[in-house]
Amino acid sequence: MLGLRPDDVELLVSAADPRLSPDGTRVAFSVDRPDLEHNRYQTRTWVAPADGSTAAAPQTPEDVNASVARWSPDGALLAYCARPVDDDDAETELRVMPAGGGDHRVVTTSREPIRELEWSPDGSRLAFVARDPDPERYGPPGEQRKEKDMPPRRIERLFTRLDSVGWTSDRPARVFVVAAAGANEGPVAITAGPFDASGVTWSPDGARVAFASARHDTADLDWAVDLFVADSTTGALQQLTETGSDYMLPSFAPDGTRLACVLAPTPLEGPWHGRIAIVAGAGGEPTVLTAELDRNCAPYPAVRAPVWDGDALLFLIEDRGFVHLWRVDAGGAGKLEPVLAGARTIAGFDVAGETLAFVALSATSLPEVYVRAHGEELRLTDFTSALAEHDRQVAAPERFTATAPDGSEIDCWIMEPDHAPGTRAPVLLNIHGGPFTQYGERVFDEFQFEVGAGFGVLFCNPRGSSGYDEAWGRAIRWPECAIDAGSGWGGVDYDDVMACVDEALRRYDWIDADRLGVMGGSYGGYMTSWIIGHTDRFAAAVSERSCNNLLTLEHGSDVAGAFVSYVGVRHIDDPAAYLRQSPISYVREMRTPLLIVHSENDLRCPVNQAEELFVALRLLDRTPEFVRFPGESHELSRGGAPKHRVQRAELILDFMDRHLIPRSAAAPNPTG
Repeated sequence: MLGLRPDDVELLVSAADPRLSPDGTRVAFSVDRPDLEHNRYQTRTWVAPADGSTAAAPQTPEDVNASVARWSPDGALLAYCARPVDDDDAETELRVMPAGGGDHRVVTTSREPIRELEWSPDGSRLAFVARDPDPERYGPPGEQRKEKDMPPRRIERLFTRLDSVGWTSDRPARVFVVAAAGANEGPVAITAGPFDASGVTWSPDGARVAFASARHDTADLDWAVDLFVADSTTGALQQLTETGSDYMLPSFAPDGTRLACVLAPTPLEGPWHGRIAIVAGAGGEPTVLTAELDRNCAPYPAVRAPVWDGDALLFLIEDRGFVHLWRVDAGGAGKLEPVLAGARTIAGFDVAGETLAFVALSATSLPEVYVRAHGEELRLTDFTSALAEHDRQVAAPERFTATAPDGSEIDCWIMEPDHAPGTRAPVLLNIHGGPFTQYGERVFDEFQFEVGAGFGVLFCNPRGSSGYDEAWGRAIRWPECAIDAGSGWGGVDYDDVMACVDEALRRYDWIDADRLGVMGGSYGGYMTSWIIGHTDRFAAAVSERSCNNLLTLEHGSDVAGAFVSYVGVRHIDDPAAYLRQSPISYVREMRTPLLIVHSENDLRCPVNQAEELFVALRLLDRTPEFVRFPGESHELSRGGAPKHRVQRAELILDFMDRHLIPRSAAAPNPTG
């Protein structure tokens, strides 16, 4: 069997967002497939019986992308959102269909994609969240106004755009409520003003909806988000929380007296673990339930509101490269216990009665749908088998531990490629983004492509990563921070990734130390640029969607003003602190062959971050290669156009091949 190649991206099918019918007998979920021929993605809603008696099957048409499928309270209907697969500018239809399949009816339409959808407890109404474009700018519904015909924008606050979304200041995300029967009056906006709302949830009596929103005047300066409840008919608002923390993903208790949520304190002093907390239905101080766990309970991107299971809450945590499902007693005892653990990543879940549905993936399996009932676990899908059917083999990582100079233990992984006995192989050190994210034992397309092309793959979770105690994630805050001062980016995190390399070279005699490459995106791109400004031990480097000048990034990013959470001081007060930890400040020391990859529509790390590095290196008479992807955002490697994803992977492998493979490609292994 062969390793995966970039054009095998079509085989990487993903199941997500499992939802159980109220009686626990059926599971609805989404299935996402890249389509290289048409250069698009197709997402359909599938349904499977929870007992596995018949095979899972798609329920929505092939000509639309379907998402956020939700069962009606009686289980008779399935609501979902549909948009034509070949028209990104088309309206989104909110549809309802019989749960057993059949013709759908359109309840309402939205100019923008619908990201959240929830039935009222009595099944008479649907609440959803969608962006609401200002008709004065974008035109009335049905009109596609050109930019040259739009009035100028008036900007009064920060955070007016969002990567992969675009302008948000004149397209706020609102909560809408609409009659499920599709009455003529259409949806009613429950929220108003230039404020985003998210995490909509109904009270058990249907009289109120709760959501998270930042609606105070200094929200762009403090990044605090509060919980609100609104009358589901009139929209009358009540704020439940005291402004200062970041509250998200509320979920009403079955008796309606409390809400569970995820919170993080003082957003601009992060990173913090997401904590599971309880807020009284009338408001007041939150009660944190997961403090003793000391793990992040808001893993990206599998964030979901805590799910009530009787008087307990189910939630996900990151733990040393894995994502597990835990339960906590919400009645006051505070008992914490794992529900789904092991060497896997839980990417979504739901519960109904005694049945638990979830999506999980591992080092060698794609995201698949499972159920667990009465102690028995059953897999309902098998998308992974398509890899073997196409003669493709998934490489599994081997886990090991490295020790940093200060004695800290770092979780590391390595993947060995096929190579001739007695020879050594080139190895690529991959560094994750974030930095508050984690690598782990899961199928990751980029690693598979690298191994399939003959490269060893090395990766780790240095300090600054999530998945460990909070101190680990906060260790790379700048020395200027008033609390929890650390090394700054490029400090102990640099020590940790280099310790990973050193330990791998000590343990694995098949690695060719003269043919090491380093690469990463976003913060991983930052670390790549930083590394080649501080050592020459790598023979090639790929810095992608990178942060190269933190001083200009702090006023150019879509999250401008947010990097103070790591630095501790504003860039207008202490620009030197930003420049000291910026790779661009060490550009004269960069002599490693470098490929710079960036998306032209990247708002998180704007393309000028790549341009600054490229221009500086060329003025120093160096020979960097710079590749720009049109029409793509910061999410190119994960959600970019399928053809662009393939082209990106191929050009990276080609660059590494040119710089690493020719070097003593068949060097004998002196240790045998």
